[in-house]
Amino acid sequence: MTTADITAATSVSSSRTVPRGLVPASVVLGGTLLSLIGLTWDIQWHSDVGPDTFFTMPHLFLYAGSAISGLASLAVVLLTTANARREKEIDPLVGGRAVGVFGRTFSAPVGYLVSGIGAALFLVYGLWDQWWHGLYGFDAVIDSPPHIGLLLSISITMVGAVMIFAVARDQGWGVYGVAGAAGTLLAFSMVTVLGLRALPGGPVNTVSAGSAFFSVMILFMGAYVLNRRGGAIAVGVVVAVLQAVFWWFSPWATELYADATGLPLRDYVDGVPGLPNMIPMSLLLVAVAVELLRGLPAWIVGVVGGVIITALSPVQRMITYGAGFPAAERYIATVVAGAVFGALAGMLGRRFGHMLRHLAPAKDNSHA
Repeated sequence: MTTADITAATSVSSSRTVPRGLVPASVVLGGTLLSLIGLTWDIQWHSDVGPDTFFTMPHLFLYAGSAISGLASLAVVLLTTANARREKEIDPLVGGRAVGVFGRTFSAPVGYLVSGIGAALFLVYGLWDQWWHGLYGFDAVIDSPPHIGLLLSISITMVGAVMIFAVARDQGWGVYGVAGAAGTLLAFSMVTVLGLRALPGGPVNTVSAGSAFFSVMILFMGAYVLNRRGGAIAVGVVVAVLQAVFWWFSPWATELYADATGLPLRDYVDGVPGLPNMIPMSLLLVAVAVELLRGLPAWIVGVVGGVIITALSPVQRMITYGAGFPAAERYIATVVAGAVFGALAGMLGRRFGHMLRHLAPAKDNSHA
């Protein structure tokens, strides 16, 4: 991405071959996808090889993805600020309405402001992770405190990406971008949910309940942003494609990198990819349910989605890992928790989707 590309995207022009706003939005989304690739690779590395250090190839993918998104966001903010100071018209289709930052020192499109803040936080947590490795050496788990901070900061950048494309929801590229950005965020959030293992859940499987909550909420959010038939299915298809690609990529990249660095794979490698198997395979069923039950209150559809995910989660583990079915008490408690969290997720997803629709300089916001 060149300066000329961003300048053309942030100022209104009468003749264009590339839709305004598409270039910087695509760079931010590409950065988030690169981070997701690094994450699925890193998880598989922990599973199949073992502990790692700060400077590994999967980590570099994570860092590079966040850096790309952050630099693209910074470039748009700086160019928007320059245009505002020259009293040039600011295109609201590029990341949304520009807001003043630091006493109006900067004029930042709201979508790029959020994605940039996430990237800046990533830098802070990255320094903490480096200190953590220097203090304790190898990382034995994916959900260490600095890693959770890193995952949350990347999630903020991904939320910014959804906002950027939501502004252009009336454009063809905006529709595809919303589905891609929401699907990326949903897949990524399945790892952040691992932090819930530290909570006392009693008979409830907190990870399954958390996965149901984030899956339903983000799926609803994407569907309500697009506000068209097939919106939920579009997000579900994106997630399914990512899941399928990573199912092949994660073990392959891990074995290739292990061979290149002279490290052996563990003897008990089961061949089941880590991140892809965390993503509910029942998500497309939930997407279909959302489409079929559009006329019902969001919380009711959310209950259906939460129940589908938590009820079928043990079946997925049985198919992939050959695990046994959980005890009846634990299974029922988790499904009930899934219903409750699904109801909350449905309401929040609907509300977030409507909020994101209001970012667009659209003519029909009145009935969003």
